[in-house]
Amino acid sequence: MYVFDINYKPLQNINLISEVINPEKVRDSQKPDETYKNIAKGKEVTRDFELYKKPGFITDFSSGDRAVALQHFTEKLYELQKTKKGKIRIAYFGDSMIEGDLLTRKLRKLFQAEFGGAGVGFLPFQSKVAPYRESSEIKSTGWNVVNFMDKNVRNMYISGFSFSGSGSTNFVDKTLKPGTTTNKFVIFGKGAETNLSYNNTLLMLNGGNSVNIQPMSKDTLRAFTVKTQNTNVPQYGISIESDNGVIIDNFSFRGITGVEFKKIDEDFLKAVQEKNHYDLIVMQYGVNLLFRPNDTDYSYYVKLMTPNLVKFKKAFSDANILLVSTADRAFRYNGEFQSAKGVKNLVETQAKMAYDNQLSFFNLFQSMGGENSIVSWASQDPPLANKDYVHPNGKGTDILAEKIYQAMMKDYKNFVSTKKNKK
Repeated sequence: MYVFDINYKPLQNINLISEVINPEKVRDSQKPDETYKNIAKGKEVTRDFELYKKPGFITDFSSGDRAVALQHFTEKLYELQKTKKGKIRIAYFGDSMIEGDLLTRKLRKLFQAEFGGAGVGFLPFQSKVAPYRESSEIKSTGWNVVNFMDKNVRNMYISGFSFSGSGSTNFVDKTLKPGTTTNKFVIFGKGAETNLSYNNTLLMLNGGNSVNIQPMSKDTLRAFTVKTQNTNVPQYGISIESDNGVIIDNFSFRGITGVEFKKIDEDFLKAVQEKNHYDLIVMQYGVNLLFRPNDTDYSYYVKLMTPNLVKFKKAFSDANILLVSTADRAFRYNGEFQSAKGVKNLVETQAKMAYDNQLSFFNLFQSMGGENSIVSWASQDPPLANKDYVHPNGKGTDILAEKIYQAMMKDYKNFVSTKKNKK
């Protein structure tokens, strides 16, 4: 529906597109290691793969309830809370489960209330789901667009989109309280010097690098217009953010599984990190792998996705990476909606990828209630999920955001406790 611009309303809440077309089966008979050398901690750490089953819990599979999974991120939170200065940036990647700023809008609100910060963060120049986004408005015209789904296209922005042409976009950040001062930045690619206007104020852009970030203004405006007459320099989007605090960027793309990042090379990702530094990368994928009701083997996904995880680890070497598992998804079996037969297998597969690549993991499936939870959520009054039995609604994603936030805060408290014990 998204790719071919089909607007048949009964299907609008159902995700029909999956990037995984010709799955290739691979064998992975290796058992999880029991120990590994944690370079950051400087000691050998006992690992427990079974920790992935625990709901409401972020783990790097280190044994012990006091283990800190997000070491870099929690340390940055500690410094921010202590000094009230500095900026922490989170990139939250996902599919239609988070599009329209679902889940991340609540997560952003929680973090900014506790640690400071203001602004919705990254916004693309154009978005088909903008009419459904409650945290901002994006009204655009005139842009030429390329994205993940286009053939032979590489190094679009990490949002999965790139824009060019004589475009104009009106932005409104609805998260800002009146009178709040924020910085407005434009993010663009490499090309000859060109111009851009911010509320009719002309700015010259010099795109000397593959990723460039340039200030447009520092003001209290919640609404503004950005225009360009450029036809060649790729434009990626804008960012609205405070000087200090937590900034959460939503990078949603409908219908993907994460393997699409094969179209963005490591050097480009390094350029993103150099210009727009992230402290935490979150990847939430999975429901688009559950597109066939009887599939139970997702070993092919390991072969397709692992190179991207390796690439992200190298490019964002000073950031934590958190894999969030698939949520529940249901199909009709024998006349009754039940969890997909393969959902538990997929969660285990995703956990194994996190384990093997020494990444952190959060079990979203178990955290929302486990088996048949999506059916229960859709049946509640008021409902927490749509009747497609795939997508939690706004209320439901707010609950998921709170669960992820509480898990992060538990990890943070473990860090603070460890810090105090060392003194």
